[in-house]
Amino acid sequence: MAYQNPPSIPISDPEAPQINPIPTNPPATKFSAKGVVQKVRTNLIFRSKWGELNGAMGDLGTYIPIVLALTLARDLNLGTTLIFTGVYNIITGAIYGVPMPVQPMKAIAAASISDPNFGVPEIMAAGILTGGTLFVLGVTGLMQVVYKLIPLSVVRGIQLGQGLSFAFTAVRYVRNIQDLPKSKSLGHRHWLGLDGLVLAIVCACFIVIVNGAGEQNRECCAPAESDDLGGQRRRNENRTSRVRKIIFSLPSAFMVFVLGVVLLFIRNHHVVHQIKFGPSSIHVVKFSREAWKKGFIKGAIPQLPLSILNSVVAVCKLSSDLFPGREFSATSLSVTVGLMNLVGSWFGALPMCHGAGGLAGQYKFGGRSGACVALLGAAKLVLGLVLGTSLAHILNQFPVGILGVLLLFAGIELAMCARDMNSKEDSFVTLIITAVSLVGSSAALGFLCGMVVYVLLRLRNWTKDKPLSTIWMQKSPDQP
Repeated sequence: MAYQNPPSIPISDPEAPQINPIPTNPPATKFSAKGVVQKVRTNLIFRSKWGELNGAMGDLGTYIPIVLALTLARDLNLGTTLIFTGVYNIITGAIYGVPMPVQPMKAIAAASISDPNFGVPEIMAAGILTGGTLFVLGVTGLMQVVYKLIPLSVVRGIQLGQGLSFAFTAVRYVRNIQDLPKSKSLGHRHWLGLDGLVLAIVCACFIVIVNGAGEQNRECCAPAESDDLGGQRRRNENRTSRVRKIIFSLPSAFMVFVLGVVLLFIRNHHVVHQIKFGPSSIHVVKFSREAWKKGFIKGAIPQLPLSILNSVVAVCKLSSDLFPGREFSATSLSVTVGLMNLVGSWFGALPMCHGAGGLAGQYKFGGRSGACVALLGAAKLVLGLVLGTSLAHILNQFPVGILGVLLLFAGIELAMCARDMNSKEDSFVTLIITAVSLVGSSAALGFLCGMVVYVLLRLRNWTKDKPLSTIWMQKSPDQP
């Protein structure tokens, strides 16, 4: 049965450095418009001055490269994608009250990048079919059954594998020059320059200094002790404490992202001439029978296991780890992912889902409420309406090394969730899934192998933790 492990240690410090504890909404006695408005207002409250803005940057390491690659390589309508994903962000922030991410469906994106004939109609068909399946699993309650049956060690394996996959991709972004439209590395990155290794290393060190490992820096906020120290020494300690408090409260990810925006204009100031104001035209995508077939076989089938495991199961568990008292059902997450794609994919918006990596990244950088993703959604909506697809020419000049740094910390935060696997047996299952997922490049294959190993271990311990081999070798009492 799922989650038979002993109580796990906290995944992250529930007391964020710059926020107050998230208030628990009182149970609603009846449905009313006033109650809905009050809940939305509570979910969209800013928990800190800079934390929510900083947390919004935690998801851009995966969002920008995938969306930009498909825009440049497959003529994806970036303006439409920004508008729809912006609306998704605002709605999910208002519904869930936590930084619930909206990320591109990676298996569908990978299929399109690797196959030149997998164009926009095939991408959208795959999104509709995947979303429809998740919607049906959600409304029928089957997704909740799946969630309850999957053991914790298996979930941790999925999270560890996905987190390390993000980290490996981030290191590749930092070390090598990237051709994002073709998803290829072109050679080693130079040490110096506006997108060099030194820049990426400095940005990474800055984030480590400000954010540390994600723990709360209590000492920086503690008042000076009243002891026998001299007045000068006491004033020096107060001054040091104030400086540390200011440094540790800086929006590091936001500052790094703004630095990247500045550098992209310095690298190519002529890019401003490619900007066209106004939203991109939105059209209903025309589908052929071949597009539905190819979208189902090459897009939906590989994407469904990843969406179920990483977008629903892993997100449910991670949200309960990071936000105690704010657990969400697999049913609700499955339904929201389904609705996003059943609506937006008809108009050319890139298929989207939730993702444990995005949630971990936004939490890492300070996101604690729905205001984090709502703010990000508002920015996407404005950019989609004002700049449309012409924004792709700007993002194409963004330093990829900086995106790699942001993605690296998001991946590490997600991978650290597996640190509560205290028993050797649970760690064994988790690492089996991680190894297969990384080597086989398939979370579904890793999940399948992990479930088989988990069942075999349970059968091995079926009779009072005695291996079956000892039972077979035992002699009966009447034997000599």
